[in-house]
Amino acid sequence: MTDRGGRRGAGELEGQVMAALWSAELPLTTAEVHAKLGDELAYNTVQTILARLTAKSLVQRATRGRAHVYWPTKNEAASIADQLRTTLSGVQNRALVLREFAAGLDDDEAETLQRWLSARSEDNS
Repeated sequence: MTDRGGRRGAGELEGQVMAALWSAELPLTTAEVHAKLGDELAYNTVQTILARLTAKSLVQRATRGRAHVYWPTKNEAASIADQLRTTLSGVQNRALVLREFAAGLDDDEAETLQRWLSARSEDNS
């Protein structure tokens, strides 16, 4: 999502960088992340986003030759689940939010969620 000036928010850029890292089989250099994202972002912008993600412990960094390589600390599913839990922790009426979320699921998603909740319930018995 861009603002009226055509600029994207930091969260959107971080999401694009994380998507590039999640899709990679091996750690990537800044140049490799930049190439995956295309030329619309400046190299320095990608470098700054990677530094921010490292500071947030969402990405780890190591040295490979003269460059740094980056990889996500968690897979995509675990990272998004953490974001959802963080969002829910700040909500007063979690039941209402969960009900609204569940109401928006398609039949396959609802069935998957129901299976997981049933299995969790059986494991806790």
